[in-house]
Amino acid sequence: MEEHRIAPRHRVLKAGTIEFGGGAINCMVRNVSAGGAALEVSSPVGIPEHFRLFADGSHLPCHVVWRIEKRIGVAFDS
Repeated sequence: MEEHRIAPRHRVLKAGTIEFGGGAINCMVRNVSAGGAALEVSSPVGIPEHFRLFADGSHLPCHVVWRIEKRIGVAFDS
């Protein structure tokens, strides 16, 4: 598998929340970099392409780059 990340990701295991349009879904942040993160969710159904990730006291606007089963890769929007 070819690597496309600009910055290396660091493994973490932190609780987070995917927030969108008045809704929220809990997630686990599995790894993170300056440009994005990999999230684990109980079900990817209903998660939009653009949302805000709340983790570690920060609200980060992001968009989905990839989805594989119960994992979602996101890039942070500037």
